[in-house]
Amino acid sequence: MFKKIAITTTALALVAGVTLTSQTTSAEAGNGWRVGAGIAGGLAAGAIIGSALSQPRYVAPPPVYYPAPAPVVTYRPAPWTPAWYNYCHAKYRSFNPNTGYFLAYSGQYRFCR
Repeated sequence: MFKKIAITTTALALVAGVTLTSQTTSAEAGNGWRVGAGIAGGLAAGAIIGSALSQPRYVAPPPVYYPAPAPVVTYRPAPWTPAWYNYCHAKYRSFNPNTGYFLAYSGQYRFCR
C-alpha cells in the first residue's frame, strides 16, 4: 500500500511541476529549463514524500520469558538409619560407622551426609 501511495504522490508532483512551469508565453519560449526544473522538483518532492510514507514503523518484540529452572533434588537417607550406613559404606572406603565420618582427599574427616 505504501508503494502505491509513493508512486501516486510522485506522479502527482511530477504533473504539477510540469503544469506550473510549462505555462509560458511565446516571448519566454526559449526558457525550457523551467520545465526541467519543474520535473526535477516534482520528482524530488515525490521521492521525499513517498519515502516518508513508506518507512516501516518500529514494533517492539515481545518480552522474552525465561522459566525458572527446576530445583535440583537429591535424596539421601537420613543419618543413623540402616540405609544411611549402607550408602556411606558403599560410597566411602574410609567410612567409620561408629563416628559417621570418612577421610576426605583433603586429609580432613567429614561427616557422611
